[in-house]
Amino acid sequence: MASAERSFLLGELEQRRERLHTAVHDGANPELVRLLSEVDSALGRMGAASFGTCEACQGKIEADRLLSDPLLRFCLECLSQDEQRALETDLALAGHIQRGLLPRADFSPAGWRVHYHYAPAGPVSGDYCDVLETNDGLLFLLGDVSGKGVAASMMMSHLHATFRSLADAHLPLDQMVGAANRLFCESTLANQYATLVVGRACRDGAVEFVSAGHLPLVHIQSGGACLNEATGIPLGMFCDARFPVHRLQLAPSDGLFLFTDGLSEAENPQGEPYGIHRVQDFAAHHNGSAPQRLVSEYLSDLSSFSAGAKQADDLTVLALQRAS
Repeated sequence: MASAERSFLLGELEQRRERLHTAVHDGANPELVRLLSEVDSALGRMGAASFGTCEACQGKIEADRLLSDPLLRFCLECLSQDEQRALETDLALAGHIQRGLLPRADFSPAGWRVHYHYAPAGPVSGDYCDVLETNDGLLFLLGDVSGKGVAASMMMSHLHATFRSLADAHLPLDQMVGAANRLFCESTLANQYATLVVGRACRDGAVEFVSAGHLPLVHIQSGGACLNEATGIPLGMFCDARFPVHRLQLAPSDGLFLFTDGLSEAENPQGEPYGIHRVQDFAAHHNGSAPQRLVSEYLSDLSSFSAGAKQADDLTVLALQRAS
């Protein structure tokens, strides 16, 4: 485990111990006493450099699980069947909660058509997708947080809550993303970050967006499709980072297509990636298509390209089209 992660967990454990110690002295609760003992044990393992080592096989406990629960003492392979079933139940519940954070499938904002596809590679996902109407226009977001598993899904949920709380604050887009970045920096480790596109669309077709280190946003027009590259660095890298705003004007039936690397990095049996330029070319040949049809055609093309290969990464795409 990286030193930044160890320092973060040490601070978390010390804070937890202080709160538990106060609670135990306020009243003798057996459960609090047990938790305090577990925290003391974890701090002892950290001091002895055995923290993160499985007590059964002496292998490494998965880093994302430790970030979620620093009291863990066993790796996944050494869990009992009952413990594995309990973990599977927890992951299924976490996945259900994540899906509950997604926009409604029948979401129909004024002046726009919207459709998305969200497909985690496992029970939980690090992909982030949201679309909502605000007083300042249609806010759309799509991104990908670093890492895998539970830790990534927790960061995704954190982003969702942050932007939802900022959505109607009447902030210029660069200030909104800057505020979210500061909050994200203060609550994550040095090696945790998120790439994402945050955009705002008005009924007259005016669109502004910030791309924090994310894959290109595809602007689909009658004459083809243009790639709009990132305008800033990923969220969480530097607390004082700035996020320039890029502006577009969409004509009726023009659209936008956003995607995570589960699309562009998907491989065929020969190990060749789907690629960003294939994403662009496909959009250019399907300009004018309604979002639902566009997404469906992409998924069909991806299925043909990958020839049945197992999905290796979370896949999320989002298509928007200005209504005629």
